[in-house]
Amino acid sequence: MRSKYVSPIAAALLATVSLACTKSASGTKVTVEKSLVNTSGVTQIAINGFDPVAFFTEGKAVHGEPEITSTHEGAVYMFASHEHKESFNKEPGKYLPQYGGFSALAASYGSLLPVDISTWKVRDGKLYLDLNPEYADDFHADFASNVEKADAQWPKLIEKNKELNAANVSE
Repeated sequence: MRSKYVSPIAAALLATVSLACTKSASGTKVTVEKSLVNTSGVTQIAINGFDPVAFFTEGKAVHGEPEITSTHEGAVYMFASHEHKESFNKEPGKYLPQYGGFSALAASYGSLLPVDISTWKVRDGKLYLDLNPEYADDFHADFASNVEKADAQWPKLIEKNKELNAANVSE
């Protein structure tokens, strides 16, 4: 029977190959300044253009408006309203997705993988995203343990990928 998700070794290999290339199939880019942020396109848009505040205040994924943006740690966040932008600017850490907007389950295995926005979930006041619904289900099935593992891996992922930045990873 075929596994519904990628093994940790395969995920690590996939992440390494994706990061080594100047452009992945999804167009995902990595922005590194103070942190590691999953962005796409030359515009450095994070979270695929979705409003990070709306996940918390509206309980759903809402596209941001291109004319309402803020830049944080090299990534551009789009907002559905000026009020959401103001909330984000006051407390960006409250609204940023965990693990730079990369797959939470992959982060727990020490890998970076892109996300499907439909997997979003706010839990314990934090936004989690994942590669696909199966990854999200697995991550949340053993939530405490997976958060502990991902939290331990995240600084290592930042260090491992510190040489990457928006200037040398382009479309």
